[in-house]
Amino acid sequence: MKSSQTTALALFSGGLDSTLASRVVTSQGIKVVAVKFVTPFFGYELLAKKDDYIRKIKETASIELILKDVTIPYLEMLKDPAHGYGRNFNPCIDCKIFLLKEAKKMMQEFNASFLITGEVVGQRPMSQRRDTLRTIERESGCENILVRPLCAKNLQPTQAELNGLIDREQLLDFSGRNRKPQMQLAERFDITEYPSPAGGCILTDPILSLRIRNYYEEHEKIVPEDVLLLLLGRQFKFPSGGWLVVGRNKQENNRLESQKQPGDWMLRPDNFPGPTVILRYSQNDKELQLAASILVRYSKKAISVQGKFKILAEKDGKVISLDTVATQDNNYLSWQKK
Repeated sequence: MKSSQTTALALFSGGLDSTLASRVVTSQGIKVVAVKFVTPFFGYELLAKKDDYIRKIKETASIELILKDVTIPYLEMLKDPAHGYGRNFNPCIDCKIFLLKEAKKMMQEFNASFLITGEVVGQRPMSQRRDTLRTIERESGCENILVRPLCAKNLQPTQAELNGLIDREQLLDFSGRNRKPQMQLAERFDITEYPSPAGGCILTDPILSLRIRNYYEEHEKIVPEDVLLLLLGRQFKFPSGGWLVVGRNKQENNRLESQKQPGDWMLRPDNFPGPTVILRYSQNDKELQLAASILVRYSKKAISVQGKFKILAEKDGKVISLDTVATQDNNYLSWQKK
């Protein structure tokens, strides 16, 4: 058994592979500190329930976890990733490089001797080919400090193994897309709760990623609050500059309320059931009236009182009441229909 004084910093996605990689290393008596990086595209919702999530991972996977928000530098990286994008707007290779660089910066804080990830050679066609794994560790500056416990025996020994910080013989030789070995290992570690291996990054979603791509093409300055709003509801852009987002269900209505920023109009129905909407960057009263009409149009069970739909519109503490009718105009652009 290795001394408990040896510490490794693990990149933790929340999936089975990163969980198993951490447990394989801790089984050698090495202390593992797992860091889950979050951005609007993966894990951001966990910031609102940080303590509960950390406690859950401790209880279900026996892993010590920290959350770190890297939104600002990640949004900058996304402007021009050196290795380009995948099928949608996903910079998979540059994302791995970015996260490893961020983890490397944290090593001294935790007195970590090396980094670990849950990568498996051959599992993903873009970011986990053998040559790509080498590129990632080289360009992140982690060639001598990165251990991949699940597939280590299929790769050249790392400096951590050569220096005796970790026992290579107790590492694994997983490869390819077959998940059965991971599932069997999870049983050995008594890990029963883990998500399916489907990709969880919003940047791989064909609709949302197109919205985000269009936003990046049209804006020199990337605003995190705008990016968060892009991920919600039905989206409309008005010719004079206004940006309207319409909630599609109760959950989105609540999320839209939480995303309201100074200068935004938030509209809600007063005398009928309907969605919450946010109007951002509005330039004139005509846009506000149009936003109210669109709200009515997307109220499936809207019944007016005395022939009028009443909308409450709030901006920076000011509340006004609007009377309107439903619009039938389909000519306003949405982010996904450039």
